[in-house]
Amino acid sequence: MSAWRRGVRLGVDVGRARVGVARCDPDGLLAVPVDTVPRDEASIDRIAQLAAEYEPMEFVVGLPVNLRGTDTASTADARDFAVALLARTGVAVRLVDERLSTVTAHAALRASGRTQKNSRSIVDQVAAVVLLQQAIDTEKSIGNPPGALVSLDEEPP
Repeated sequence: MSAWRRGVRLGVDVGRARVGVARCDPDGLLAVPVDTVPRDEASIDRIAQLAAEYEPMEFVVGLPVNLRGTDTASTADARDFAVALLARTGVAVRLVDERLSTVTAHAALRASGRTQKNSRSIVDQVAAVVLLQQAIDTEKSIGNPPGALVSLDEEPP
């Protein structure tokens, strides 16, 4: 079992309309919301700006697989986004299973009294918090980094 890798991480929940971004402290105690980035040609640049501000050791990008664990249309999109993020920033990127992170985010927002309509602007950030918190908790419990490291020179599956 390896030791906890100390350092800030940025969680990224890639959606078709918006990208949620969260971060954790260097000790990985708590993931918190950072920003909701509109999904357009400037998305990667905005997240690169956040990386310059927070200086993460890595990005944790949610990989939206279906409940059976197989790829969906959104899976290829998230993989492409992760490769573009690595190419633009040079910061390590890990793809982690994000099944149910958005569902969990909506449930948490409903439980706090927010409607789906008035949660739209922050649900992506909350989903990023959920996936990042799950990733850091997993790493602490099993001693290994979660998910798969993205490489620029390999073809996605």
